[in-house]
Amino acid sequence: MKIVIDMNLSPDWVKVLEDAGWEAIHWSTVGDIRAADDVIMSWARENDFIVFTHDLDFGVLLALTQAESPSVIQVRTQDVFPEVLGAQLIKVLKEHQSALEKGALLTVDEEKSRVRILPFR
Repeated sequence: MKIVIDMNLSPDWVKVLEDAGWEAIHWSTVGDIRAADDVIMSWARENDFIVFTHDLDFGVLLALTQAESPSVIQVRTQDVFPEVLGAQLIKVLKEHQSALEKGALLTVDEEKSRVRILPFR
């Protein structure tokens, strides 16, 4: 699984995700830091990456376009730093890795997670 981390999340997530066994990059290392969400989505789709974000707009883009990819992991918590959310996120990603590899929106908050398979119908 390859994950691109959106600008609204710390680059510190790269090490956390890599330590869990996944390829991870921060958007700032591959694209314009001011890029629009649809640019990041297109890049992720073309390069077979999953988008990891704190921005709800990515889910909206998936719904509006009826896209089958890329998968999106969105966190809906106030504190999105790896030292707070890291262990929980890794556990949830391992549980839902198969769905993410096929195409899904995974929403994670402090208490639960939810997966919606793409495309939305």
